[in-house]
Amino acid sequence: MLEQNQPRATDSAPDKNTGKGAKKSAKKSAGKNSDRNQDLFDLYSHVFEGNIEAMLITGADGVIIHANAAAAKVSGFPHQELVEQHISLFDTPRNDALLCDMEKRLISTGTWKGELWYRRKSGEDFPVWQQISSVTDESGQLTHYIVEFSDITEYRESQDELARRTQELARSNQELEQFAYVASHDLQEPLRMVASYTQLLARRYEGKLGEDADEFIGFAVDGATRMQTLINDLLSYSRVGTHTKPFAVTEIADIVSRVKSSISIMLDECGAEVICSSLPALPVDASQMAQLFQNLIANAIKFRGETPPKVWISTTPGPREWTFEVRDNGIGITQEFAERIFIIFQRLHTKEEYPGTGIGLAVCKKIVERHGGRIWVEPAAPPGATLRFTLPNTQGETPS
Repeated sequence: MLEQNQPRATDSAPDKNTGKGAKKSAKKSAGKNSDRNQDLFDLYSHVFEGNIEAMLITGADGVIIHANAAAAKVSGFPHQELVEQHISLFDTPRNDALLCDMEKRLISTGTWKGELWYRRKSGEDFPVWQQISSVTDESGQLTHYIVEFSDITEYRESQDELARRTQELARSNQELEQFAYVASHDLQEPLRMVASYTQLLARRYEGKLGEDADEFIGFAVDGATRMQTLINDLLSYSRVGTHTKPFAVTEIADIVSRVKSSISIMLDECGAEVICSSLPALPVDASQMAQLFQNLIANAIKFRGETPPKVWISTTPGPREWTFEVRDNGIGITQEFAERIFIIFQRLHTKEEYPGTGIGLAVCKKIVERHGGRIWVEPAAPPGATLRFTLPNTQGETPS
C-alpha cells in the first residue's frame, strides 16, 4: 500500500529545467514588449518631428521640453534655443487680454484654442492659431502641455483684404445707387419739357408740314416718352437700395390682397385670376414686398397666352427660410434665358411685341436680395412659367 501511494517520478517530481525555461520566456516576452514600445516611441517621434504644424511639449511649469522643426522654422529660434526656455518666450503684450480666459479654460476643460500673437526671434509679432492640451498622469496630476500653432499671417492678410474690398464694394454700390437716383431725378424736368413740346408739335402741326415732318415728330414723341419710362424705371430701381423702411412682421397675404386691389382694373380687363394658398407672416419691408408681388403678377399677365391668365401663389416652409412660388399659364420662359431676365434693361422681346423696359424682374431680384433671399426661374416646359424666391424665416414659424 505504501508503495502504491508513493508518487511516481513522472507525475510530480520537479524538473530542474522548469525554472530556467520560465525565466527565459519572461526575458523573451519582456524583450518583445521593449521592442514594441521602442517602435511606438520611434513612430510618435517621427510624427512629432515631421508634423507640418509647429508643436511644442512643455512641462507643467511651461518650460519647453521638446520642439519640432516646424516650431523652430516658424518662430525663427534655433532648436537649441527653444529647449529649456519658458513658453512665454513667444509672448507679446497683445495677448494680455486673452491670458486670463486661456488659464480658466485650461483648468476647467484641459484645452484652449484660438487666435493670438507670437513674437519671433527677430522681434516681429505675427498672428497664430494655437491649441493647447493638458496631459495628466493616472492620478490626475498635470504633467505636460502639448502646444500646436500655425502661422496665419497670409490668411489674416487675405481676410483683411477681403473685408477692405467688401467695404469698398458696398461704398461703391451705395454711391452708384445715389448717382442713379440723383441722375434720374434731375433728368425728369428737362425730359418732361422735351416730351411736352414734342407732343405739342404733334398736335398743332400734324398734317400741315408734310408726311416726313409728321413721321419725324412721331419719332421724337415716341423717343421722349420711352426715355421718360426708362428714367422712371431707373428711379424705381435705385430706390430699392436708397428709399427703404425697417422690416416689420407683416402678413404676406394682406400685402398680396392690397396688390390685387391696386391692379384690379388690369385683372378685370384681361379676365385674370390670382389664386393664393396660405401665406406666412414675416419681417419684411411691406412697400417693397408689394412692389415685388405687383411686378411678378403684372409680368405673368403681360406674357399671357391665348387663355385667360391665371397666377398661383404658394409657399413651402423650411427650417431657415420660406420658399415662395409664383406660377402662371402664360407663354413661359426658356431655360437659356433664366439668368438674363433678372439683368436690368434686358428684354427677350421687342417693344412692339410686349411693352416695357426690362427692369421689372431686376427690381424683384434686388428686393429679394435686400431681404436676404434669392430668386430664380424653375425649369419647366411651357405653357407657363414658375418663379421661386426665398425669404428668411427669422421667426422660426411654420404653418399649422
